[in-house]
Amino acid sequence: MAVWPVIQVTEKLQMIQGHGGNIYQIAKVLGCSPSEILDMSSNVCPLGMPGALKGVLDEKWDEIVSLPEVDSDGLRAGFAASVGLSPNHVIAGNGTTEFIYTIPPALEVKRALIVGPTYSDYADACRAYGIEPLFYLAPETRGFQPDLDEISSMLGHADTVFICNPNNPTGRLMPAKSLIRLIESHPGVRFVIDESYLPFIPDWKTESLIDSEAGNIVVLHSFSKIFAVPGLRLGFLIAGPRIIHAFQPFKQPWSVNRPAQVAGTFLASQKEFVDHVAGFVEKERKAFIGYLQGLDLVAPFSSAINFILFRLNGTLKANDLFSLMCDHRILIRNCSNFPGLSDRFIRIALKSPAANRTCAELIRSVLY
Repeated sequence: MAVWPVIQVTEKLQMIQGHGGNIYQIAKVLGCSPSEILDMSSNVCPLGMPGALKGVLDEKWDEIVSLPEVDSDGLRAGFAASVGLSPNHVIAGNGTTEFIYTIPPALEVKRALIVGPTYSDYADACRAYGIEPLFYLAPETRGFQPDLDEISSMLGHADTVFICNPNNPTGRLMPAKSLIRLIESHPGVRFVIDESYLPFIPDWKTESLIDSEAGNIVVLHSFSKIFAVPGLRLGFLIAGPRIIHAFQPFKQPWSVNRPAQVAGTFLASQKEFVDHVAGFVEKERKAFIGYLQGLDLVAPFSSAINFILFRLNGTLKANDLFSLMCDHRILIRNCSNFPGLSDRFIRIALKSPAANRTCAELIRSVLY
C-alpha cells in the first residue's frame, strides 16, 4: 500500500453543521484558488449550466433596477406549464431550503418522521421549531434502500414525513408506485417528497409525484442541482389547494430575486438539456464504478443519480481519505456526519469524464 502524507485539512476548517466542505475555506487552507480544486463533493449538474443562460441573464440584467415580481407569477406560470400543472398549485421560492424551513409552522407539524440516512436540513428545520424528529434509518444490509412496510409501521407516531427521493447521500430511488401506495394508505399524514435530484434520471416525470392529486403530498423541486445554479437559489413547492393555502401567510414578498426569476423562466423550457444530462450521468456513473471495480477497500452502493455513496473497508477512515484527496486538490464528501452512516462512508459526485477518471485514479493510488 502506498504511503501518503496526511494533512488534517478538516482540523483547520470551520465546517457548517450537517453540511459538507466549503470549497472557499479549503482553498484558503491549501493556499490556492477555488478554481484549482476539483470539487467532487458538489452534487450539481456535471455539465455545468446551460450555455445560453448567461446570455439570457445579460439581456435582462438592467431589470435589477426594479423590484422583482412580488409572487413570481411569470416564473410560476413557466414552470407549471413545463410540468403540466396549474400555476395555482405552485409556489416559487428562494431554493427548496426556504420551503423546508417553512414546513413546520405552515403545516403545524407536531411529530415528524425523517427517512434516512438523508440531508440534514429536514431535522434542522424541525428542531428550529422545537420538534425533535423521529428517524427511520434504512440499514446498510439493504443497501440503504428503505423498507416501506417498516416506514408504514412507524406512521402512527407522526403527522408529517420527510422523504428525499432520490435520496442524498445514498442515491437510492423509491419507485413512485410504491410511494403512492404508502401515501394513500395514510391519508391523515402529510408526506414531504423532496425531488431535487429526480431530473437526473431518464424520463424523470414517470417517477415524480408532481402531478399527484392526493391532498396530503408536498413535492419540492429544485433547479439548483440539475441546472448547476445553486447560487441563484431557485426552487418550487407543488401541492393541492389546502396545503398551498396553508403556506400563504408565511410567504415573504420578493423572495425570488429578479435574475433568478429570469433564469428560472428560461430554464423551465430546457427539456432537451435535462434529457442530455440524465443520459450523460447514467453513462458516467457506470464508468466511474468500473474504474474502481475489484477494489475491496472501497465498495459502491447502487445509485440512480449523479453521485455514489462508498464504504471504506480498510484502515483509512472517511476523514483520512478526505484529507488525502484535499492534499491533491480533489474535494470529496465525508459522510460521517449523516445520522445512520459512520466514519466509513464517502460520497463522490460525478463531473466530466476526465475529472471522474482523475478522481478514481487518485483513490486507487491512495488506497493501494
